[in-house]
Amino acid sequence: MNTIAKTNILGLNFFNGTVKEVVQFLKLGGLLVVPSAPALVKISEDPLYYQSLNDADIIIPDSGFMSLIWNLRAKQKINRISGLTFLKAFFDDAEVKKTDTLFLVNPNRDEAIANIAWLNQSGIKACDDMSYVAPIYRQSDVRDNELLEKLELTKPSYVVINLGGGIQEKLGSYLKKNLSYNPAIICTGAAIAFLTGRQARIPKWIDRIYMGWLMRCFENPAVFIPRYFSAFKLARMMMTSKQYSAA
Repeated sequence: MNTIAKTNILGLNFFNGTVKEVVQFLKLGGLLVVPSAPALVKISEDPLYYQSLNDADIIIPDSGFMSLIWNLRAKQKINRISGLTFLKAFFDDAEVKKTDTLFLVNPNRDEAIANIAWLNQSGIKACDDMSYVAPIYRQSDVRDNELLEKLELTKPSYVVINLGGGIQEKLGSYLKKNLSYNPAIICTGAAIAFLTGRQARIPKWIDRIYMGWLMRCFENPAVFIPRYFSAFKLARMMMTSKQYSAA
């Protein structure tokens, strides 16, 4: 695989380049993860999650909060790329649009139907045969032999995992280690729901100024306000991290 620029934050090598480079890189295969700020605060208490992030070939700096704190103080700046920005670029890519081997891993049947419909409307071939509704995994043991067998049978070039943070990365790591070939495994969680309309649509300018989290809080305050409030711990983690002073 091609060498890509990375910046170490919290002991994780975040990709530091353009979204076009990410899309091109994934055409060769590899595991991509997009950890949010609420997920990053858990790396010290969930070693399996932390390991799954380190297993990734590309870690996108999706968190606007993390990127803002880093860029205010570090000499080596990081180019923030949201999961939404990446997915838009990925699905707009001419080669990706031509593929007939895109596989979806979804949290439930309703999301699967919405995702397949949106992809077909966008000019990307998607169907039930290349879609899988995931079971509820245990945080301590994310394995799925049924999914593994289905992927070995269909051999998709791209596997897009649309599950929650903290689980999807572990599943992506499991697939990377156990598949007999090297597809692009893309862990972008609920980002596709912004495109399908299943979650509040985020205008490009809102995403650009790191305020997508606010749109989610307005849409579902009971869920997202506590989640993002917990992310403030990330600032303290970054300030005390040994990697921070080395940047």
